Amino acid sequence: MNSILISIILGIVEGLTEFIPVSSTGHMILASELMGINDQDALHKSFEVIIQLGAILAIAVVYRQRIMNMLGIYRTESRKWNEPARKTLNLLHVALGIAPALIVAFFAKDYIKSLFSAKTVLLALVAGGVFMLFAELMSRSKVRTTAHDMDGITYKQAAIIGLYQCISVLWPGFSRSGATISGGMLSGLSYRAAADFSFLIAIPIMCAATGYELLSSYKAILSGDLGFFVVGFIVSFVVAYIVVVAFLKYIQKIQLRHFAYYRFLIAALFWLFVMR
Repeated sequence: MNSILISIILGIVEGLTEFIPVSSTGHMILASELMGINDQDALHKSFEVIIQLGAILAIAVVYRQRIMNMLGIYRTESRKWNEPARKTLNLLHVALGIAPALIVAFFAKDYIKSLFSAKTVLLALVAGGVFMLFAELMSRSKVRTTAHDMDGITYKQAAIIGLYQCISVLWPGFSRSGATISGGMLSGLSYRAAADFSFLIAIPIMCAATGYELLSSYKAILSGDLGFFVVGFIVSFVVAYIVVVAFLKYIQKIQLRHFAYYRFLIAALFWLFVMR
């Protein structure tokens, strides 16, 4: 298959699946399996790093004002001198949301890499889907919503979401966004607040992961086909931006259960027609 066509297909897959709760890692492994690509060779691993950077840039553009607010670069809110400071999401919330996953990834990176396989992904797709159905059910009937937007998230809730994120780190295919959005809803966040926080903390966690991979694969990138990498980067950026904006716009119509059903369908089809 033509390298540019492969670049476009994988860029679309990455952009479509990186931030919604269906597992981008799982879809990349399954897509590579379908196209007969060795997803462990240096060129392919380097390409995955590049298209992930495209997806990261897309989410950073979507949340650019929020990021600048937290960094103190640009503030959109103003208040009178005698008004109390409004509680807002800050960098400590983000740090608590990413620290557990970074620690687990650092100490278990070799074990995690050994789990990358189509069979592991299929099991994770099903398990993650069940977890998402459970989270939606509990949030509707048992869990009291205490944070309706990101500024209502407590430090405790941020830390709990960080712990849930570790599931996706240890189990490729479980979905980082699926784990964090579901964990957020189980912790008392609204669906929208959980999705926003999941997308926001994806930026530093993915920057750390891709930065680490770049250090070990930059030679393959420099010696590879520049067009192959550039096309994948652009496609991933454009598709990821459209997906995130559309997801946030129609979030009330696209519930977690819809993604869970999709995961079950993909796992079943792949098992029936590819794995067997």
